[in-house]
Amino acid sequence: MTNSQSQVYPVVWHHDSVSLIDQTRLPNEYTIVEIHRSEDMARAIKTMIVRGAPAIGVAAAYGMYLGAREIETSDRHEFLDRLDKVAQLLRSTRPTAVNLFWAISRMIKVAYETFGTVDEIKQTLLETAQAINAEDLQTCQAIGDNGLTALPTTPNQLTILTHCNAGALATAGYGTALGVVRSAWREGRLERVFADETRPRLQGAKLTAWECVQEGIPVTVITDNMAAHCMKQGLIHAVVVGADRIAANGDTANKIGTYSLAIVAKAHNIPFFVAAPLSTVDFELADGSQIPIEERNPEEIYQIGDTILVPSGAEFYNPAFDVTPAKLITAIITENGVFAPVNLAKFQLKQTV
Repeated sequence: MTNSQSQVYPVVWHHDSVSLIDQTRLPNEYTIVEIHRSEDMARAIKTMIVRGAPAIGVAAAYGMYLGAREIETSDRHEFLDRLDKVAQLLRSTRPTAVNLFWAISRMIKVAYETFGTVDEIKQTLLETAQAINAEDLQTCQAIGDNGLTALPTTPNQLTILTHCNAGALATAGYGTALGVVRSAWREGRLERVFADETRPRLQGAKLTAWECVQEGIPVTVITDNMAAHCMKQGLIHAVVVGADRIAANGDTANKIGTYSLAIVAKAHNIPFFVAAPLSTVDFELADGSQIPIEERNPEEIYQIGDTILVPSGAEFYNPAFDVTPAKLITAIITENGVFAPVNLAKFQLKQTV
């Protein structure tokens, strides 16, 4: 399928269900999965049919509404008790991505603060999920435009390296890291994207490359261990990645391999940017040591498709994320502007004044 003439929207409310692009089947097959129940949404998040922190947040918000819709009672207290169980189910799916917890908390707060009948609470929950969806799209477009002010001014056309997928597929549309790429491409400031393949699930090779191809953005896929060589050859002008959770001090959890990419960028004096909405900042965590790191099925490492890659008897370690220290991050690009990591705490104080 070619989508070059239209924007990609991975999570869409459609009549009485949620339509998800099945990202486990890209790039070879473009498939839409219809989600009608909260249990199915939880499964879709856990199995990475939908992935990317902002997109997970949007999907979880709709999952909360679907769960609310399934509760058959007119008693407010019983309804809220059962809604809390829906929230627990959805929270258990992906422990690292903070947008998941942020969206669920917002939905729970709305439910408790809405007075009226249970049906009125349900309607408000649907409207809130739709608002989260729309807000994320606007946020990503703002992140993309703000990123233009952070990128190097020379050369006139830049090559940007990115890791994993932080594009339209990982958000409500447009993307965070790829939002910056899209804005740079629109303004004629981008020559090419270099996309790390991103082992073990290959989101860069499968998803980032797919998005770029759809829009006609030149993209070169490299293996993760080629980044330092490409930097040494002068092929990379900036690195832009997304984030799944950012601690108050700017330490950033993102797809495994991001930390090593930041180290080699620092060694080559190449700016390293994190692009993420402020909802990804977990101000309750002082630093990255407190960020929980999800470990996934070792099958992702030892086989691709039906092909076994390693000998029987080997052991495996498969953390899905790592934490990049704030000192390696040039700036964090948000919808409200571009901040040095040390200034995030000041932004929290500004919010609470």
